[in-house]
Amino acid sequence: MKIGKISNNDLKKLIFNNLTLNRKEVLEASEIGSDCAVVDLGDELLVTSVDPITGASKNIGSLAVNVACNDAYCLLAEPVGLLMSVLLPAKTTKNEIEEIMIDAQSACDKIGVNIIGGHTEVTDVVNTVVITTTVLAKTKDRILPNRKSAKIGDRILVSKHVALEGTSIIAHDFELESSKYLNEDELNEAKSYSKLLSVKEESLVSRKFRVRALHDITEGGVLGAVWEMATNLGFGAEINFEDIPITDVTKKLTKGFNLNPLRFISSGSMMIIVDREDSERLIDEAKNVGLLFTDIGSLVETGIVMNKNGEKFDIAEPSPDELYKVV
Repeated sequence: MKIGKISNNDLKKLIFNNLTLNRKEVLEASEIGSDCAVVDLGDELLVTSVDPITGASKNIGSLAVNVACNDAYCLLAEPVGLLMSVLLPAKTTKNEIEEIMIDAQSACDKIGVNIIGGHTEVTDVVNTVVITTTVLAKTKDRILPNRKSAKIGDRILVSKHVALEGTSIIAHDFELESSKYLNEDELNEAKSYSKLLSVKEESLVSRKFRVRALHDITEGGVLGAVWEMATNLGFGAEINFEDIPITDVTKKLTKGFNLNPLRFISSGSMMIIVDREDSERLIDEAKNVGLLFTDIGSLVETGIVMNKNGEKFDIAEPSPDELYKVV
């Protein structure tokens, strides 16, 4: 099989079709386009999700924290605790273990979440550090995005710029080669994207509006996220290539490494489906708190397409992320 997340067809056939949900407390389970499960605890709703970090070696602690918490933010939930499983190759030093945890705790301090448990093991099963993080989060007033209210014409927004995570990983883990394509200032900018990978603020500002669904753009990039969200909501989608926000640094680095930035892992950028009457107000509200939200398209009846240079191109379902061409 190819390296990376398994295909959505295999995910349905091999995973979801072999699972049974029969607990009344389970209100939602994760599915394609929705990474969290929701459990009814009576007074509170528990939102939980799990994510591994397998494609990075630098900043892996903070990546593990942010990627897990971002899933909860997509359900407008507040992360409370994290459980981290840390598998380490035999070559790992004690200093490296401590650096990972200091990095993770630093990310926790910034967003107000605690690491409350987990497992740490040195094993010859892995040849690089693998961190798998489970987030436990709570909702405010039992409120969740209402995916069932989605309709044709709803706008598709993305926050910040796409491919921030992938750009940061390449700049940190392949610094020497990256310096062939970026000058010193550009390389430092690419590295700084590692500080932009939380979508906490996007979640906070979005809860004030009629948002249908939110999605942290991870493996598969912005095109994968469009495909997954449209499929999950039962609609088509039409987006415009020229509107997708990509920094010049990302464009230069991905061109140098021959990578497609639209299929590049993009934690830190959230995709939001919002009522078209609320979209401009949401964009303005985000701007007021220092966030860039960009309208890139809308939900349509059928077909998942991108407009580019006057032509329409079908958007295929996610394939292994561009990152795996390098790592």
